[in-house]
Amino acid sequence: MAGKATQGSEQPPSRFTASVHREGVWFVAQAIEVDIASQGESEGEAIANLREALELYFMTDGPKSPGDIPEIEVSVAAT
Repeated sequence: MAGKATQGSEQPPSRFTASVHREGVWFVAQAIEVDIASQGESEGEAIANLREALELYFMTDGPKSPGDIPEIEVSVAAT
């Protein structure tokens, strides 16, 4: 699924692929399936911050039923 999920639309994926790259002193992690990114001082911190951003996004803009909130796993893809 690409783009933003909207209420009442299809279920978001429960797994996301992350692209991690360096921009200056920051590591930037971006979810490939949705337009969400985060950064951190290390690759691990960037991925943890992306995980949190994805969770918050789907809690506020995605499915509202507690049973429909996806469990999120992040994998790192070489860029």
